[in-house]
Amino acid sequence: MSTRPDGSDGAVTADLVGRLGQIVGPAGLISDPGGMAGHLTDWRNAYSGTAAAVVRPGDTGEVAAVVALCREAGVAVVPQGGNTGLCGGAVPDSSGRQVVLSLIRMRRIRDLDVANQTITVEAGAVLQSVQEAAAAAGRLFPLSLGAEGSCTIGGNLATNAGGTAVLRYGTMRDLTLGLEVVLPDGRIWNGLRGLRKDNTGYDLKQLFIGAEGTLGVITAAVLKLFPAVRSRATAWAALPGPQGAVDLIGVLREIAGDRLTGFEIMSRQSVEFVLRHSSGARDPFGDQHPWYALVELSDTLPHAGLDEVIEAALGEAFDRGAVRDAVIASGSAQATALWALREGISEAQNHEGPSLKHDVTVPVSRIPAFVERTDRALREAVPGIRIVTYGHVGDGNLHYNLSKPVGSDDEEFLVRAEALARLVYDSTHAFHGSISAEHGLGQSKREIIAYYADSHGLDLMRGLKQLFDPRGLMNPGKVLPGL
Repeated sequence: MSTRPDGSDGAVTADLVGRLGQIVGPAGLISDPGGMAGHLTDWRNAYSGTAAAVVRPGDTGEVAAVVALCREAGVAVVPQGGNTGLCGGAVPDSSGRQVVLSLIRMRRIRDLDVANQTITVEAGAVLQSVQEAAAAAGRLFPLSLGAEGSCTIGGNLATNAGGTAVLRYGTMRDLTLGLEVVLPDGRIWNGLRGLRKDNTGYDLKQLFIGAEGTLGVITAAVLKLFPAVRSRATAWAALPGPQGAVDLIGVLREIAGDRLTGFEIMSRQSVEFVLRHSSGARDPFGDQHPWYALVELSDTLPHAGLDEVIEAALGEAFDRGAVRDAVIASGSAQATALWALREGISEAQNHEGPSLKHDVTVPVSRIPAFVERTDRALREAVPGIRIVTYGHVGDGNLHYNLSKPVGSDDEEFLVRAEALARLVYDSTHAFHGSISAEHGLGQSKREIIAYYADSHGLDLMRGLKQLFDPRGLMNPGKVLPGL
């Protein structure tokens, strides 16, 4: 029988499950296998586990009581939001001795302060509902990503989500002013302050953002709001290669300034999958091009003349050889269609068999050399491999996904997943990049990070883990290697 760091065996008794039920009530406890199933597997069916129970507290006090009770019993807790992650960070292990703590019942918008430009929400609030609440008040919450209709703010915070507007607004670290967190011993840290200046010691909230629930359970947050966007301009540009993207974004920054909100890059292979598998998808050009960029400008003024600005930038980029062709959306419907080409890539790739996903970031200036080197190494390793590269090139984040060669065997491809990942990550490291840009480490990258992270940095993180969670009960088996 295995034991935990504190010497307990971590067994979950019927009495413990009953006491958990007393805390959260009948609506908050799931202990039958059928009811728990959706909480035990991620949305891609890439990671799965078992659990003794799923608890769904209704407020922060219940979260604290659940965590305290599990600590007393030496039982591990796996915090979970919308379960839309890509690295298995919110999925329990296979022991059946962990309790999944789902925040999905905690969805309240606690406060919206227009004058202070803040919104205070609970961790289970769906991202789209926060966007809508901000819009109803004439404000903008700018985080935007493909899973926004189902992912939760708690999950966004736990993984430091980025999305398509990082170029202008930043990641969740930049968008968060305060947090409420249940600590591993059941205490509640109330850091829900909507202050933009606060130099009273360490910025504790940043310890929990991106920690994937390994240091505590985020239960609420104070988030920044911005003036509503009243005009946009969207364009789709054909590029000769990744260098064209770097050159184009430089021109856009010169001409559009901080009105540049989104800049996405896509390889032809990525777009071909969408055109093949997404209903209604249309190629904006008659000719094929090796790379594409999707550009969006936005402004708070209703008539900001953004079409003229984006046209001037594209014209300048064309003269410099960075752009081969371009189309500017004539209205919201066409803009939506252009974004659908970008946002449909991940789902479309699933129709082509197993997909090996890598979420990396390198300095923007190094993207062309990185892509050239990484593509060459992958094609030498697996002739015919289909490389699906796309991402938020404005912040250096590329999703470097791989599909098997046409006609090859699924299992033969999957057995090479680790070796192919090492090729991508070795190249990323060589260009001073990160092997996890916005998806986190979870289970999938927790061991391999030891090869690339600074050893002193890992020691510091292990020290923080020991300080906050000496018994190792908060989302064990995630983020940190060897723990």
